[in-house]
Amino acid sequence: MAILEVKNLSVSFYTRDGETQAVQDVSFSLEAGEILGIVGESGSGKSVTCYSMLGLVPMPPGKIVNGQALYHGQDLLTMDEKSLRDIRGKKISMIFQDPMTSLNPYMRIGKQIMEAVQIHEKVSKKEARERAISALREVGIVDAEKRVDAYPHEFSGGMRQRVMIAMALATEPEILIADEPTTALDVTIQKQILDLLKSIQAKRDLTIIFITHDLAVIKSLANHVVVMQKGKIMEEGEAQQVFNQPQHDYTKKLLAAIPTTAKSFPSKVTESTPVLLDVHNLHTTFTKYSGIFFKKIEQEVKAVNDISLSIKQGEILGLVGESGSGKSTFGRSIIRLIESQSGDVLLNGVDLTKLNAVELKTARRDFQMIFQDPYASLNPRMTVFDTLAEPLLTHKLATRQDVGHQVNQLMDDVGLERKHLRKYPHEFSGGQRQRIAIARALALKPKLIIADEPVSALDVTIQAQVLKLLLELTDKHNLTMLFISHDLSVVRFLCDRVAVMQHGVLVELDETETLFNNPQHSYTQKLLSAIPALN
Repeated sequence: MAILEVKNLSVSFYTRDGETQAVQDVSFSLEAGEILGIVGESGSGKSVTCYSMLGLVPMPPGKIVNGQALYHGQDLLTMDEKSLRDIRGKKISMIFQDPMTSLNPYMRIGKQIMEAVQIHEKVSKKEARERAISALREVGIVDAEKRVDAYPHEFSGGMRQRVMIAMALATEPEILIADEPTTALDVTIQKQILDLLKSIQAKRDLTIIFITHDLAVIKSLANHVVVMQKGKIMEEGEAQQVFNQPQHDYTKKLLAAIPTTAKSFPSKVTESTPVLLDVHNLHTTFTKYSGIFFKKIEQEVKAVNDISLSIKQGEILGLVGESGSGKSTFGRSIIRLIESQSGDVLLNGVDLTKLNAVELKTARRDFQMIFQDPYASLNPRMTVFDTLAEPLLTHKLATRQDVGHQVNQLMDDVGLERKHLRKYPHEFSGGQRQRIAIARALALKPKLIIADEPVSALDVTIQAQVLKLLLELTDKHNLTMLFISHDLSVVRFLCDRVAVMQHGVLVELDETETLFNNPQHSYTQKLLSAIPALN
């Protein structure tokens, strides 16, 4: 018998631009002990569907237009706030996408878990603390008795997500809703979280709704799948049936967008191709201070430890590793966004580490960076036109009279309409914002681009578009790129060679297909084995 039945649910948002139907006539049921996967792109309505059931959609501007959400026969949508609060967090718990913004940075994690327990159950502070420690222990937090008094910032991303799971499970709920809980995690940490959820589900006979845009993840986890697009259910069925024999064109589109093959463009790099970037024995160390006025050196972390590698003209080199491996620090050290302590970085024979401030500013025309989060890296007060014109005017590659022509050409290159030039970043989707960031990086016609996780937060279809765009632009402009990522499927699709980093050290470097088919280092083998596969 179904413990949760959603019938004809419709949710709208009312704004100055009119009504937006976020969820349209959605129906599905959830059996006890089942794992239901809800998949779709951003804006498909999958999160709003679940948020509305728990009264988490802000009203206004949101409004539940129609429908029922029956939990053991009780309609959650018509409950008063007190009755709903008794169920929310106790019987139905939720894991949110970003644990750092969901956890209170001012409260110790133990106190936050205890708070959830004490709100719903009449237990003593001592018993609530024991429940918190037990929950942390269950999700694999080592030394739970000590870590219970730590703050969120003292945990890694994967550990914070475990804390969120512990908080959701501490009240022993019947249903757990997990909203994109592994999107920003490395493949190894993602696998740990998925294995953890599966083991807890089996142990407790827990019922789970798992929301994601990653189809490979959902195939390895869910029994039943609902595919959503623009607020509507496009397809529904048993997981294996949906993935092996998709019926709807949208499902087929999602599956086709997942990078599963090698690079689609033949490499232009040959034995005789000249080297553009040559890095020799690069060291970047961070010093952690403590004590009064932070005078005492507590620890020195070697983020980049004696790394040497070269990238040829027109080559795309992938750099992979878990969070904390030093790959982003390495990329930023190359272009001196972070200063290294020793080593040489030769770009076209010029040692960037030896340049003074004026020389470095001039040299920056030859290298640019695409950051992970375009919303954070784009100035929210500047229009797209101003964003793209600024580097051209700063480096005197255009005048006020002719800059418009170059900006229009950049918009064409990245597939954006010229009519949107006067819009601001917040008026674009995530994929469009990343295209703007790519256009800005291309504005100066650089020789080298450092792309730091540029597609990690994008839906599979948008990710596929951006990857195809990067390949086309690399081919068209003969760009050289260092592509930093923790998504090995993306790296295999895009890159000529792959370098693997662990704890600041380069552990393996080889041709892409050679590395994927015959990895030599145990760490590389571990990374590859953690990739969720559709096949």
